[in-house]
Amino acid sequence: MEWYQWLAIAALVVDIAGFVYHLFRLINLGKPKDFSSRRGEITPSVVYAFSGAMSPARKESAFLHLPTYTAGIFYHLGTFLSIFIFFFFLTRIPIFDWLSPFIAGFLAISAISGVAILIKRIFIKRLRTLSNPDDYISNILVTLFQILSAASLLHAMWLPAYYVVVSLLLLYVPIGKLKHAVYFFAARYHLGYFYGWRGVWPPKKY
Repeated sequence: MEWYQWLAIAALVVDIAGFVYHLFRLINLGKPKDFSSRRGEITPSVVYAFSGAMSPARKESAFLHLPTYTAGIFYHLGTFLSIFIFFFFLTRIPIFDWLSPFIAGFLAISAISGVAILIKRIFIKRLRTLSNPDDYISNILVTLFQILSAASLLHAMWLPAYYVVVSLLLLYVPIGKLKHAVYFFAARYHLGYFYGWRGVWPPKKY
């Protein structure tokens, strides 16, 4: 293995340790405590929080900004695909030559989506006001990750730069906003718990 591959492995170990820390921190905090009178069921509400409540039609931030929402979907799909590819590269499992251009093409679309989201954050004042350095760093690292994943699929000359960026991303994930990969599930559970306890979710059919 080359030095940059060992660097990525070391960063992955640190990343996993960080995720385990955040996971145990969540477990240690326990379930939310609600001192009001219970009026509904928790389980159906939590299921709804992870299903129907995720629909764009149910999220004002989504249906009022469908182009951005769509770009976000592509961006996340590109991230998941890039993570998948990373483990193929790291374990040296070959990817079919005929498939690589198609994957690279999709990653180009997802990376463009990330750049568009970044530009919107920079130039729209209300978004810029709400943003902090973490928002920009996370976007730049993930977008570079996708771009270099696509480039490395097409030519091995990009692999050293790819592994360096992957290492930086893995080291940053546990300390930046990207750790929402863990907290997302806790947040949706707490939301379902809150509205289920009050009998608001899932919505009743009349």
